[in-house]
Amino acid sequence: MSERKINVEEVDRVDAPPKVRVGDMPDHIIAPSPVEAEAMQNSESILKAGPETGPENISDKLERKRDYLEGFLAQTPTQTPPNESGGALYDAVIDTLKSIYDPEIPVNIYDLGLIYGVEITPDNHAIVTMTLTTPHCPVAESMPGEIELQVGSVPGVGHSEVNLVWDPPWDPQKMSDEAKLELGML
Repeated sequence: MSERKINVEEVDRVDAPPKVRVGDMPDHIIAPSPVEAEAMQNSESILKAGPETGPENISDKLERKRDYLEGFLAQTPTQTPPNESGGALYDAVIDTLKSIYDPEIPVNIYDLGLIYGVEITPDNHAIVTMTLTTPHCPVAESMPGEIELQVGSVPGVGHSEVNLVWDPPWDPQKMSDEAKLELGML
């Protein structure tokens, strides 16, 4: 068995590596697709653009090719209709529901999990489907009316309606994490 020996060399100083400057970078870096890279290795001409232009070589195609993010970044964001989730009117109704608090529990009714659904019709009428913690809740008669008034006062809402349902019944698992934290359940 041969023995290996480690050689150690001491040096006084090492030159710092050269620094790269922003101006040294090419203006536009385009990486070919795997198919294009393979084609570049095999030959310079892989595509025919048409009979009028003749063959197109890879370097011409890569010069034309735009960075995939340019098109994405140039797109204008699509506008969410105001009556859909994420729309201005829908969000305003949700914000209003978050401002209504249960009289016995110091948490808003939205985070408490009492709101099962919010629908905004094409005519900007708001329909809120909700429940209460129990059918014997002391505000069972007044809470739906209060919510209907509050949601109806949101600018842009034509009419509001509250549907009170008992199925599925409410349970503490329907609460948001914020509500659980507020009540010391997390």
